[in-house]
Amino acid sequence: MRSIWGWWILASTLVLLDWYVFSAVKSITQNYTERTRLVVHTAYWCITVLAVATILLFPYVQVLQTNKFFRNYVFAILAGLFFAKLITATVLVVDDVRRLGTWAAVKVGNNLRNQPSPWEGVAITRSVFMSWLGVALGSLLFGSLVAGFRNKYNYQVRRVKIPFPNLPDAFDGFVLAHISDVHSGSFQNKEAVLKGIQKINAAKPDVILFTGDLVNDRAEEMHPYKDVFAQLAAPHGVFSVLGNHDYGDYVQWKTPEAKTTNLNELKNIQAAMGWRLLMNEHVALEKDGQKIALLGIENWGAKGRFPKYGKLSQAHADTEKFDFKILMSHDPSHWDAEVKPQYTDIDLMLSGHTHGMQFGLQNPYFKWSPVQWMYKQWSGLYVEGKQHLYVNPGFGFIGYPGRVGILPEITLIELKKA
Repeated sequence: MRSIWGWWILASTLVLLDWYVFSAVKSITQNYTERTRLVVHTAYWCITVLAVATILLFPYVQVLQTNKFFRNYVFAILAGLFFAKLITATVLVVDDVRRLGTWAAVKVGNNLRNQPSPWEGVAITRSVFMSWLGVALGSLLFGSLVAGFRNKYNYQVRRVKIPFPNLPDAFDGFVLAHISDVHSGSFQNKEAVLKGIQKINAAKPDVILFTGDLVNDRAEEMHPYKDVFAQLAAPHGVFSVLGNHDYGDYVQWKTPEAKTTNLNELKNIQAAMGWRLLMNEHVALEKDGQKIALLGIENWGAKGRFPKYGKLSQAHADTEKFDFKILMSHDPSHWDAEVKPQYTDIDLMLSGHTHGMQFGLQNPYFKWSPVQWMYKQWSGLYVEGKQHLYVNPGFGFIGYPGRVGILPEITLIELKKA
């Protein structure tokens, strides 16, 4: 019942936003012909009615909850409309505060001088410029989100070289292919995903490392894509860890046993694909008689709502003999919370989880995303002292079926002897 009320509250909020934003629409169309105003105003409220009706029907109509097209696109469009109107409303609030301030200043000033206000009986109208600005910013956001639909399979190969003084000589030039956050339950284009896998193999990495969230919730989401991801191959193997979505924690299972069965199936799928799933353990990677340690733990998030299944102490045990250590841990918040203060001999940590929020700007000179207000380390390379963290912004997508500025990434990390 609580979740159903949430949808009603969301719909009510959208109606209030629409009523407020409509005042801006009226301002910018005031000089249009009567017929044009009628068309624009009618279209505005028709879209609103459709959006509100869809939101209210969602908790009651099962097909809306299970249909992938609806979940991926229609819901994303609704979210885009909501945030676009929220931005528009924010600009309008600023203008309304200006109007209120102007009215108050004139009113108080004239009262002090015992003079009638020149504004008496005259409304201080909203600035048409501010109305246009609000609508333009909201439209820009919405347009960007719609345009971003085409980027969800636009896989980018990012090459990074990292020098380490303690790297064994045999591993100088050793290439790690790092991917994360597949979220196979969101995919709808198998051929496009295959092209991404082919890009990884074409790079001929020495080892392939996957840092969690293979599915959105259920192991069955991987069934159509097992044959695709099974094609990943590297001389030193393919290794993986679990992310927060892999445990099925966000699904109401009929029994605890059903949830356990789902997780076991996901583990078996990875084994069948030839992947080595690391569950709070480590393995040795050997080249020309020299070895480095690869540690992999279950999900461990410093944020309160994310589970702490990982046991780094267990994975780290007996690794003293290795001069160089790589840790695979899904959530980058683990780095500040536990890795840096307690495990200073871990040279490189690989994570994912944030997706770069699938929205922002990222280039060699500047990067920004709203997700940085939640995660200090959210995409790319971070260095503190001798320790390094690389956060991959994700191979797949969830929720919003697209990418704006933060594209899906295949990271090729070349280890160099400093």
